[in-house]
Amino acid sequence: MKKPIEILINPSELGAGTRGSSLGPYAILNAARRQKNTFFADLDLITMPDKNALLDKAVYSPFARRIDGVCEIYKGIIKQVQNSLSSSSTVFVLSGDHSSATATIAGIRNKYPEKKIGVVWVDAHADIHSPYTTPSGNIHGMSLGAALSIDNLKNKRNTPKINTVRKWNWMKSMGPDNNSLIHPSEVVYIGLRDVELEERKLIKSLDIKVIDVDEFREKGAVQISQDVHAHLNQMDVLYVSFDVDSMDPDDSSYGTGTPFKDGLFVQEAKDLLEEFSKSEKLKCLEIVEINPCLDTKNKMGEIAFDILENSIINVLHRESQQVPFN
Repeated sequence: MKKPIEILINPSELGAGTRGSSLGPYAILNAARRQKNTFFADLDLITMPDKNALLDKAVYSPFARRIDGVCEIYKGIIKQVQNSLSSSSTVFVLSGDHSSATATIAGIRNKYPEKKIGVVWVDAHADIHSPYTTPSGNIHGMSLGAALSIDNLKNKRNTPKINTVRKWNWMKSMGPDNNSLIHPSEVVYIGLRDVELEERKLIKSLDIKVIDVDEFREKGAVQISQDVHAHLNQMDVLYVSFDVDSMDPDDSSYGTGTPFKDGLFVQEAKDLLEEFSKSEKLKCLEIVEINPCLDTKNKMGEIAFDILENSIINVLHRESQQVPFN
């Protein structure tokens, strides 16, 4: 019999530009310990290896920083996510930076090669850059671009080195028959607001569904969840990628690498993730970009733990609230 839940801890922060997100998963665990809460004692936790020692070495790929290490991390994540989905009904990934999401999607794809995967990207940022368009070179801004296998050459600003292109092409071809992992019609953005021009043009050309904060606030979590369900009604499996910078830092915390104001309120994020947790198609949810080095009294860790415990996992345990994804 499958275990109901498995939690993966991925402490890699190779894809970020600001140091400290590798401590994010542990900030969530520490929040529980400070409360003397034994929540994690009864759950299976698997910690994946990292290559954060590469942060002390020189960068040779400025338009995809530390891409060699990121690709090595991806291989481990893909295998572990696939294995965890075989042994448990729902997998939660507590990651450092958001670059890991590409590998998480690849792990889901490997487990369900014939199924359609719907991706809900709750984030202030689009993360749809490539080495050809990135303004920073940080791979956490390319994770969705890699999953969609998009270079966006029409808006090119950089000329990456040959090794960078080779590794990037590998990241783009992790799907079936060396194709993309997902397609634009299978993606929904929620909370998007800090987006570069190259990304805006691309999102418009791909017609990716975007639900901004104003629309969310006007409709509320229940209606937004229903809208997403309707948009992704042909999907077999749901993956929710939750970047904590989707929340307004003045209401939550500045304990994240790229905070941006006017985001979701904490309660709105809790309500939204609770709605998605009711879906029988939710197979994987990832929480990323908590950075306790930028925080005060681990506030973001406390918020993330509250969301994980009360708006996600406790909801999953209430079988009577499970509803069809349609």
